[in-house]
Amino acid sequence: MLRARIYLLFFVPFTLMCSATAVCGTFFDASGAFAHKCARFWSRWGLRLAGIKVRVDGLEKVPDDGPVIYMGNHQGNFDILALSLAIPRRFSWIAKEELFRVPIFGSAMRRAGYIPLDRSDGRRALKSMNDAAARIRNGSSVVVFPEGTRTKDGSLLPFKRGGFLLAAKSGVPIVPFTINGSMRINPRNRLELYPGILRISFAEPVSTAVYNGKESPVLMERVRTAIAAGLE
Repeated sequence: MLRARIYLLFFVPFTLMCSATAVCGTFFDASGAFAHKCARFWSRWGLRLAGIKVRVDGLEKVPDDGPVIYMGNHQGNFDILALSLAIPRRFSWIAKEELFRVPIFGSAMRRAGYIPLDRSDGRRALKSMNDAAARIRNGSSVVVFPEGTRTKDGSLLPFKRGGFLLAAKSGVPIVPFTINGSMRINPRNRLELYPGILRISFAEPVSTAVYNGKESPVLMERVRTAIAAGLE
């Protein structure tokens, strides 16, 4: 617990500094490239300060070009930092529409390439889903945690359909990934931090070209099987 408290004393102000730099950078670079570099810098030093090493397998399976949707399990708070370094190409995050209404921060998220998703009601949610799918088709790769939250015991939680509907609408491949070790490093809902190795392995891409919204359970099961195969 002491280790975690000391880490937070450094990590919190460091995060605020990197966030402020990224927000300011979006005024000069609307492509999102500078914000992505800030995220990688934040991730690299955030992991080093915590004593965490990232090991990546299967990078050769990640397509060299074209947009994809990365989908994988969610074990702990350091997953996002690790993925920022493990994924070899620039990507965006999907965030709740409400966050984009926050003054300054929301507009910076848009300029950095983040994609809003509105879940308020049926019609607005459908439009938001279609807009997000169009952004992805036009070249924005994204990361989705289909479980929707972190696991408590390391096992896969039930998947939510939203990410798979988005994948079917966008028609781009899904690249499954599996995270191991994150939960041991920082157990859920506990102020504990242990140095260690966080492993990320990528599986073969799953084509979405033959699926539509009604067939999303079949697509979901294929991706789930690929993610589960990498669990230790």
